[in-house]
Amino acid sequence: MVHIGRQPIYDRFYDVVAYELLFRGTGGEDAPKTGLYATSQIIVNAFTEFGLEQIVGSRRCFLNLTRDFLVGDLPVPFEPGQAVLEILDDVEIDDDVLSGVSRLTDLGYQIAIQDTVGGDGYYELRSLAAYAKINILGRDRASLEKSVAELREFSKMQLVATGIETDELSALASFVKVDFYQGQAIGQPQVLSSQSISPSKLRRLELLAALNAEDVDLGSVVEIVTGDPGLSFRVLRATNSASAGLPRKVSSVHDAVVMLGLTRIRQWVALMLVTDVAESATDDQLEVTMARARLCQIVADRLDLRGDTAFTIGLLAGIADLVGEPVEELATRLPLTTDITEALVHRTGRLGRVLAMVRAYEASDPNALHGSQVSSAEFAKAYLAAVGWSVKTVGGVLGSGPRRLPPVASQIRR
Repeated sequence: MVHIGRQPIYDRFYDVVAYELLFRGTGGEDAPKTGLYATSQIIVNAFTEFGLEQIVGSRRCFLNLTRDFLVGDLPVPFEPGQAVLEILDDVEIDDDVLSGVSRLTDLGYQIAIQDTVGGDGYYELRSLAAYAKINILGRDRASLEKSVAELREFSKMQLVATGIETDELSALASFVKVDFYQGQAIGQPQVLSSQSISPSKLRRLELLAALNAEDVDLGSVVEIVTGDPGLSFRVLRATNSASAGLPRKVSSVHDAVVMLGLTRIRQWVALMLVTDVAESATDDQLEVTMARARLCQIVADRLDLRGDTAFTIGLLAGIADLVGEPVEELATRLPLTTDITEALVHRTGRLGRVLAMVRAYEASDPNALHGSQVSSAEFAKAYLAAVGWSVKTVGGVLGSGPRRLPPVASQIRR
């Protein structure tokens, strides 16, 4: 079974106009969770297990996004439309976030922020937002009136009062003239449950490999999807979603693949793998695997090679380690092009050389960069960037806090 929570948002006539989607791991009384793993699960479940129509109908839904999605480390895998992308107040607002949010709004996504957002970029962020959420719990009338007046300077922004736990707070929200209302006193969160048809992890890896081939074969992609009921179900759900931005519904997996597009399917599969890895590896293993993939990508980009393909090669090499399977055996079960197989198994070709350098560098081999176009200083900087990204990403997936750096990174930093 899969579960998702939703809490209604009302207009001033107390008609439901939207829902905030919430993480529910077991469907019981578990507390709401945030973070990368929770966000990924909400998105996958909402769009590919339930379908937005079943959860929210034609209404809008508010989705809390982590920094990873805002800055583009992870793609938003659905089209602009019903979903409002909500930025929580624990996200550090810096140039990368502002640039990412600006890009998302240019693409047509609507953004919601908290009224407590601060920092140097607060004004620019507010100018990009379509909604601002104001938690009125524990606030007095004077401070609320001040917040509302400041936010009303942004004419396109609509205000949502949250934390309405009593009738008195509901009346206060009405007095300060917000646009929408959310809280336990007027609408408690509900848990929706559905029977899940989980795709096999091998099929997801096969699909990821096929989608990252230099010349993607549409027939192979369709064959992999149709060969797994869970993948077929999820692709059809994602395509038939009211938020997919498509002119009509589809009736076959082939139509779904064509209409959704290979890029969107690649993004969905990557997001499914985020939820997979959190269940099948320790955090230490996960950090090493993700850092290796990211470092392959950074180095490949530096050498004007395909960074996304290099990331996949590094990721598959790490997955082989995680499942305890020789990489050549894993490669034989995936629809990889010859050059990718050679790079992965024999570390030949330019991409194979990238993987070889990365693995040698991880092992502190002094000859790791011999004959390379990348200097030791550049490689060290790239390695630290990859490790930093990995630690943040894995911390988000597992819900853990900042952790120690892997041994090689610790040595470099010292």
